[in-house]
Amino acid sequence: MADEFAKGLFVLTGGLLAWMVLSGWYTTESFEEGQLIAEVTVSQIDIYATIALTLRDALFWFMILGALTFWVLIPAAREARAAWANRESGSK
Repeated sequence: MADEFAKGLFVLTGGLLAWMVLSGWYTTESFEEGQLIAEVTVSQIDIYATIALTLRDALFWFMILGALTFWVLIPAAREARAAWANRESGSK
């Protein structure tokens, strides 16, 4: 169980760090007005900015779904498998 928690924490913090870096580069106008959730204000969006902003959105969902997978889905599947095995062995 501790292994899944560590993996989920790594996914969450790694994804959040990369998301914050990309948000700081592409959505923050200046350090005085630092909002990482502002709209994109790049006057001429080139291919690299498009890739970075797409990657930023993908990283957001990666960190949310990755943490939920390691913290909720995998432990729930293991518990369900153990309960199913106990049910099978108890009926014989």
